[in-house]
Amino acid sequence: MLVQDIMTSPAITVTTSCSVAEAAKLMLDNKISGLPVVDANGALVGIVSEGDFLRRGELNTERKRSWLLEWLTSSGKIAAEYVRTHGRRVDEVMTSKVSTIAPTASISDAVKSMERQDVKRLPVVENGRLVGIVSRCDLLRALSRALPSSLSAGDAQIQAAIESELAKQSWSRNGFIHCHVAGGVAELTGTIFDERERLAAKVAAENVAGVTSVRDLLVWVDPYYGIALPPPDAEMRQN
Repeated sequence: MLVQDIMTSPAITVTTSCSVAEAAKLMLDNKISGLPVVDANGALVGIVSEGDFLRRGELNTERKRSWLLEWLTSSGKIAAEYVRTHGRRVDEVMTSKVSTIAPTASISDAVKSMERQDVKRLPVVENGRLVGIVSRCDLLRALSRALPSSLSAGDAQIQAAIESELAKQSWSRNGFIHCHVAGGVAELTGTIFDERERLAAKVAAENVAGVTSVRDLLVWVDPYYGIALPPPDAEMRQN
């Protein structure tokens, strides 16, 4: 899947001359947490987000230092902080260094860039022109569409899908995890050697459309001492 398949386009933007009050209202009215900033020609020059409004003189949230740190900090840095906490225009408080992405990039690349840059959104730029924006919210919408539906399927089809998924995973390729589906209930049996494999197997089954519930009958065996513990569902039935 590509960025252009999930991005928001056209992106809601502000200009450099826009006031902080106008930008804040625009974000609130549209329920978004960031805005690309463009110049008079529409070229991307920065981005303004909720994070740029955290430290404001109006909220009395400016950075406060001890007298020693104040003395050690350069006057230029303190002056720059003053502009960001008291500036009235977007170009005075925005972040100028912006990470962008192309519309033809994969959403995997977008996620990697968001994680690497520690940002929540990426302006989408093509041939120097802003064509959209991709945010965590766009990824969430894409995830919602990609999640399996609750449409019913035959037990054999469901079982085959679970077995196929288990066969792809390195933690289950030992072939000790088995699945049987009856009436939409996926019953997991076999042996695991790490408790974390239990939840992974349950998640693999739950992600298949048509599964109504998962019965955990997996037996954990300590790989060092050979001690076996009965599955949780088996203990519950005994009680």
